[in-house]
Amino acid sequence: MAGPPPFVIALDGPAASGKSTVGPAVAERMGYFYLDTGVLYRAITLAAISHGVALDDGEAIAHLARTVCLEVHPPTRDDGRQVDVLMDGQDVSLEIRQPAVDRGVSAASAHQSVRAALGAPQRGAIRAPGTILAGRDIGTVIVPEAPLKVWLTASVEERARRRSAQTGEDLAAVLGAMRQRDHVDGTRAVAPMKPAVDAVEIVTDGLAPEQIVEEIVALARSRGAPG
Repeated sequence: MAGPPPFVIALDGPAASGKSTVGPAVAERMGYFYLDTGVLYRAITLAAISHGVALDDGEAIAHLARTVCLEVHPPTRDDGRQVDVLMDGQDVSLEIRQPAVDRGVSAASAHQSVRAALGAPQRGAIRAPGTILAGRDIGTVIVPEAPLKVWLTASVEERARRRSAQTGEDLAAVLGAMRQRDHVDGTRAVAPMKPAVDAVEIVTDGLAPEQIVEEIVALARSRGAPG
């Protein structure tokens, strides 16, 4: 007899809202798989660069996304990775962090056709007993049927402060770049960054990560989540 379907937590929100801190902690507490879906966009950006595909050629990148085999699995090495990322069977978990990928991923992921093509591998990563998918359009596009959708947010000033502290970059420069990215993500024609209508919004300004983790775990368990 088949067991219950995996419990999915859709964790969305803008950059530096706390997803990458809170998501893995919730996953550890509940024994779930955590996936920052951005790694798939990084992987297909790496594929485009490797194949000499221009990052403004959305159809060509989408074709790559449909033809290469992208897989994500729990990490098998303790080298800082959160997941193993395989592309056509090759481990590219570290290669997707190259500076060239950093520079190109926003352009590659902006194409409607690319985002559509990467929906299947994101959904294919879901596994029992539960999975946390983190991104910007998980609850609205990728898994709108998720039993728990959480929208993490914070003021742009707070998010810029966090990112500056993390990277050492100039705060004013980070703030300007973050405002620009928020605008691009929130106004794109396809899958704009916005909370699902039934998402639970958590404003993280002034909250310790542990408080947010406790709230999400309690929400999940109140909705019948195992773990």
